[in-house]
Amino acid sequence: MRPNPIQKGDTVGLLALACKVDFEMLKPAIHLMENVWGLKVVLGESLTSEYHQFAGTDAVRAKDFQMMLDNPEIKAIFSARGGYGSARLLDSMDFTAFQKHPKWVIGFSDITAVHCHIHTLNIESLHATMPKLFLQEGGEISLESLRKVLFGEEINYKIEPHPMNRFGKANGQLIGGNLAMLIHIIGSKSDINYDGKILFLEDVNEYFYSIDRMMIQLKRSEKLKNLAGLIVGSFSDCKDNDVPFGMTANEIIQEALATYDFPVCYGFPVGHGADNWAMPCGREMRLLVEEYDVSLKEDYLL
Repeated sequence: MRPNPIQKGDTVGLLALACKVDFEMLKPAIHLMENVWGLKVVLGESLTSEYHQFAGTDAVRAKDFQMMLDNPEIKAIFSARGGYGSARLLDSMDFTAFQKHPKWVIGFSDITAVHCHIHTLNIESLHATMPKLFLQEGGEISLESLRKVLFGEEINYKIEPHPMNRFGKANGQLIGGNLAMLIHIIGSKSDINYDGKILFLEDVNEYFYSIDRMMIQLKRSEKLKNLAGLIVGSFSDCKDNDVPFGMTANEIIQEALATYDFPVCYGFPVGHGADNWAMPCGREMRLLVEEYDVSLKEDYLL
């Protein structure tokens, strides 16, 4: 089920589902949403709360999230940032009202856990840049892609080819996000079925051996076995041990995929860098990996 597009004049919610945030850093994003996009912004208590590294206690963050899920006037919910902590809230949330009146939930990184949980409810959500990063240098295309999806414009992405790409065509629901979070929720109520889906992956600040361990976990749990296709995003600021692991992130992923034959594209602009294009989790898409380019489009466009 797809939430309705938002429109000028709509009310949206802004909260912090995970780590604490400097509220002053959010003011430019709030100004943009209100004065450029024409929205009314409801601010959560979590934006100015602090409990160790979190944006307030679990109770404070869950209260914000529940209020915004339940309030029919709020048409979209933005997490100000990621970090760590959103999965701590999921088992205490009541999604009954949200299922009756779906709304967009937006974020990436740690918010991957929330996207997966929402996917189990058969509702689309939006993996995209967050308010803390709205005005970062070089992020204009990412921000515009978010605006387009939220306001109901169609998705039609095209990128340059990568030498490691595996050619082919895939149709299926788009799922994915942060690799560490996808591993984190395996076996929980938020775990999702990967069969027949187009998976996208990204991560940041991971050791190469850890990326290998997580890819082996996806493989051994048979998450990769029946994929329709795979999109490899940015694996930024990766680290190595004193004794080098011997492979890059892309090479680790390529090795893990060697026994499968679905199409794969590398270098897609999704991840922790400025290039983080909006990806509607749960939407039927078509991935076309060819010699001269790669396209990702809504399925009905082709």
